[in-house]
Amino acid sequence: MRVTLKVWRQQRGKSKGKFVSYPVDNANPDMSMLECLDVLNEQLSERREDPIAFEHDCREGICGSCGFMINGIAHGPLPATTVCQLTMRHFKDGDELLLEPWRARAFPVIKDLVVDRRSFDRIIAAGGYISVSTGSAPDGNAIPVAKEAADRAMDAAACIGCGACVAACPNASAALYTGAKITHLGILPQGKPEQDMRAIRMVAQMNEEGFGGCTNIGECTGVCPKEIPLEVIAAMNRDFFRGTWHERDNVVITMRPFTEWSYGSKLQVDPRSTDG
Repeated sequence: MRVTLKVWRQQRGKSKGKFVSYPVDNANPDMSMLECLDVLNEQLSERREDPIAFEHDCREGICGSCGFMINGIAHGPLPATTVCQLTMRHFKDGDELLLEPWRARAFPVIKDLVVDRRSFDRIIAAGGYISVSTGSAPDGNAIPVAKEAADRAMDAAACIGCGACVAACPNASAALYTGAKITHLGILPQGKPEQDMRAIRMVAQMNEEGFGGCTNIGECTGVCPKEIPLEVIAAMNRDFFRGTWHERDNVVITMRPFTEWSYGSKLQVDPRSTDG
């Protein structure tokens, strides 16, 4: 099987990038897209050329590390599939595939197909947790949870944080991601005590990061590899509006976004950045 990979090459975040075409003559239809890139990188290394940088970890569609645009579609043409699960048999012999990184102001390019998604981490750090001391693991039946609530929470918790929703959204909104992280905790009784402030803090941090606003187009859920439902955005909006009324006298401190990449970077708190 022969394909041509037209890959976005960019040496570093602030440098100019361009598309470069690479023929792959020995692609196996059973290869995943990442394995096809591995084969290409071996060829580039043999020619003493710079290999293509791309993220990966589990290669099982669980971790959310991999992800880029394939012919303008986040994760490629197959629904409910991550790049690492997408095999070359879904393309035709002789196809030209356009590979480019997520495009969003809040996801600056680090190199080639790798983007900086620490903005997601800062949203979680703003409130995507339960802060009580839980001690040892409680008995499974200590706090009754209705089957419907448990199912909805699990559906929202399936989000792997890959960023496809942001890349597909015309507004580069992170509403589906943030909504999923707020909803899966807010549905369960363990997350109820902090439900209001969690929504306020996480939405405030999402806005601070420079993501666009949600206009309910639905492109996000269409490309989500875990098919997170659009209803999590409605749940987030409900929790946020209720929280802004209940907690209207509290001040919310957000973390200042930073785009310079270094292995020593730490989260920074900007006391001047507040949202009451």
